[in-house]
Amino acid sequence: MIIAVDGPTASGKGTIAKALAKHFGLPFLDTGLLYRAVGYQVLQEGGDPDNAGDALKGCDFPDTLLADDTLRSEAVGGLASRVSVHPEVRAALKKRQVDFAHQPGGALLDGRDIGTVIAPDADVKLFVTAPAQVRARRRYDEMVVRGVDVTFEGILADIHARDERDLSRADAPLKPAEDAHLLDTGNLTIGAAVQAAITLVEQTLQKG
Repeated sequence: MIIAVDGPTASGKGTIAKALAKHFGLPFLDTGLLYRAVGYQVLQEGGDPDNAGDALKGCDFPDTLLADDTLRSEAVGGLASRVSVHPEVRAALKKRQVDFAHQPGGALLDGRDIGTVIAPDADVKLFVTAPAQVRARRRYDEMVVRGVDVTFEGILADIHARDERDLSRADAPLKPAEDAHLLDTGNLTIGAAVQAAITLVEQTLQKG
C-alpha cells in the first residue's frame, strides 16, 4: 500500500503523515528533508541555491545529513524551496523517492509532488492545506517555543514566497492530484486532523 501526502508548508501534512505511517505500519519518508539537505549542502559549499549547477552539486550530500536537526530550521526550509525549482535537482532526487515508495509492502511519503509525480499510482492520495495566515501563525508559534527570534510578518512573507515558488515552478508544481482527497486543517486541532486523515484513508481503501 502506498499513501501520498502532499501540501504546502506548515499545513500540518508532516504531522499527519507521521501519524498515518504509524497507524498503518508503513515506512515513512519526509521528502522535504531531501530538498532541505540539498539546500543546506549548497550553503555549506558556498554555492548559490538559485543557480541550477550549484544546486545539482548539492544533491551529493551524505545520508547522515538527514538526521541533522539543522535541516528543520526556517532558514534551511527557505533554501529547500529555492533549490526545488530546478528540474535537475528534482530529477536527481526522484529515483530515491520512487524506490522508497515502491518497496515491498509499500510506504508513506509526504511532500509537494508525491501524488502527481513520485507515486501517481498511490493507493490513497491526500492533499493537506490551510490558509496562509493560519499556517504562518502555526510556524510562528512553533519558532517562538523553540526560542527562535522571528516575527509573524516575516514568517507570513516567507510562507507566501514559498507558496509562489512551489505553485509556479515549471517542473512538478505544487497541486493536488486529480484523485486526491483535500483536507483543510485550518479549523482543526492536530488530533482532529489526524483522525480525519485516517478516516479518509480507510474509506478510500474500503472503496478500492
